[in-house]
Amino acid sequence: MTQSRKTVLELLCRMEQSGAYSNIILDNTFSRDNLSPRDKSFAAALFYGVLERKMTLDYLIRAYSDMEFDNISCETVQILRMGFYQLLFMDGVPENAAVNESANLADNNSKGFVNAILRSFIRDGKVVDTKNLEGEAKLSIDYSCPKWLIKKWTTAFGETSALELLKGTFGRPPIYLRVNTLKFQADDVITALTKEKFTVKKNAFLDDCLELERVSSSIELSDAYRKGMFHVQDISSQLCCKLAKPSFNQTVIDICAAPGGKSFTMAQMMNNRGTLISCDLYGGKLSLIENGAKRLGLDIIKPIENDAMVFNPEFPQADVVLCDVPCSGLGVIRRKPEIKYKPMKTLEPLPETQRRILSTAAHYVKANGTLVYSTCTLNPDENEAVVNNFQNNHPEFSPYFVPIGMGIPDASRYNLFPHKTGGDGFFVAVFRRKADGQQLKIQ
Repeated sequence: MTQSRKTVLELLCRMEQSGAYSNIILDNTFSRDNLSPRDKSFAAALFYGVLERKMTLDYLIRAYSDMEFDNISCETVQILRMGFYQLLFMDGVPENAAVNESANLADNNSKGFVNAILRSFIRDGKVVDTKNLEGEAKLSIDYSCPKWLIKKWTTAFGETSALELLKGTFGRPPIYLRVNTLKFQADDVITALTKEKFTVKKNAFLDDCLELERVSSSIELSDAYRKGMFHVQDISSQLCCKLAKPSFNQTVIDICAAPGGKSFTMAQMMNNRGTLISCDLYGGKLSLIENGAKRLGLDIIKPIENDAMVFNPEFPQADVVLCDVPCSGLGVIRRKPEIKYKPMKTLEPLPETQRRILSTAAHYVKANGTLVYSTCTLNPDENEAVVNNFQNNHPEFSPYFVPIGMGIPDASRYNLFPHKTGGDGFFVAVFRRKADGQQLKIQ
């Protein structure tokens, strides 16, 4: 496992310096490095584990080091994080291996330092001592989460749900697939993937949604994927499409669409009949939509480069407009653990962008048409506050109650919690434009 640990150290140092997304940097490295499947599995577990538990691991470094944290080199900090994580959370790694391999990664000046700290931790029984901490401070170390986010979730959702959200930030999220219903049934996809040594099952709550139970290799490399039998899409994203409820021969606009998962699902719900304008601000991302639509055999999707904050007079009046807006991503921490460490102030500009996109999108909705607002975050400032602002300023739109199932009471807006749906954290609000709604003024 020596090479896999070197790879993880390289990845963590690059993450610290560049701020790149963890999933992208890991995928790029794995496609380049010649690691065995076993080494890749170990490296991914260690890499994501260190990111998930960074605040807890740094708490231990500060407790056991006689050197100021800021004076320890970046590389040595990463090595200590890796060592502590293996000792605490990777039962399959022997203590001696965790210590010795960590020391071997360090330069000659730091070997003794790393070795001494990790062995002291073992002698003390490998305990994270937080007995002097209380409340949010203790939860912050226990769950490696900033206090501001713990306070926000507790205030918004209550202590019980906040604790479930904190627990749900650890571990790899399940992979969900959406069956290409134009050509296949769920059983066809299950049979095909089973032959390729994948284990999948039907979701108990959502039709045509499959859950990948065991991954033997990348699902995108499967023959079933190449044949267009499905696309990868989280269940919360699929539920968002269910709430949008597009149907055949309608005009639909997906205003922030890349990489295209919601557009693909809505096109299938429309039976590939009608018009679906699939937009993104960056033209370079349109190829993701084009290639996915081609693979799935969807020809009603029209990818268009478009700034969602600026009114586009060339767009038609639509039956359904979906605004899956840029957001903080606090609902997908399991996929990108680094998101939770962003300073709170980086979130502050987002609601204004979200309000502008939603207000602009409203111009494209025809009378009796549906407007859907969604995010992959669990932050009231980006969700309820934005929706409330829209509702106060757009009386021509009414909240539209749409059933979602799963034992959840019917509503016009939903917080989809990972511990309840099994998917990403999502927020969805649905509006219906009144039949006698006046023409909106372009601002």
